[in-house]
Amino acid sequence: MTVSVLLVDDHHLFRAGVRAELTRQGADRIEIIGEASDAESAIELTLDRRPNVVLLDVHLGNESGASVAAAVALQAPEVQFLAISVSDSPEDVISVIRAGARGYVTKTIETLELIDAIERVAVGDAVFSPRLAGFVLDAFTGGTPMSVDEDLNSLTPREREVLRLIARGYAYKEVARQLTLSVKTIETHVSSVLRKLQLSNRKELTRWASDHRLI
Repeated sequence: MTVSVLLVDDHHLFRAGVRAELTRQGADRIEIIGEASDAESAIELTLDRRPNVVLLDVHLGNESGASVAAAVALQAPEVQFLAISVSDSPEDVISVIRAGARGYVTKTIETLELIDAIERVAVGDAVFSPRLAGFVLDAFTGGTPMSVDEDLNSLTPREREVLRLIARGYAYKEVARQLTLSVKTIETHVSSVLRKLQLSNRKELTRWASDHRLI
């Protein structure tokens, strides 16, 4: 069985890379039937083409992948969603799973593992990167409920992405290249994060991110 897939990510280079890798290593298993870069076009294309699986970025600029999954579930419940993101925070995982996604993997996943995850989600299995499974079990099987972090919630999806990458030691130029943004834009996001979290410098930002299990 060939699984039809719609790619949803706001970074063109990432979509192109995923398409190339899935085509190269999974041509007989995966068929890419479309791409979308924002929530509105993702919903429209999904409802029009009805892929088996939507490979969905959790953060679409200032929009959320969870909003796409929730909207589609109302009209096309047969479509399965596999979330993929640089984020591995409990808040992001739980929000998109509650919206209807069947799985969540990080962008460090290897190509063959991603192909396997897509195929498993297509037949209704739940698939998670190992570290993320515990978050889901706790949230949905009566474990310790997740607390709401008002400081973290004050950040936009893009600010969270920048925060995690900076806290992991990436230079501004590396973050800009990975997120396909200018260095000046990254600097603006970092300044905003520091202001919202009432932090003074990168060292304090990294400590805050570590304390909140973001790195």
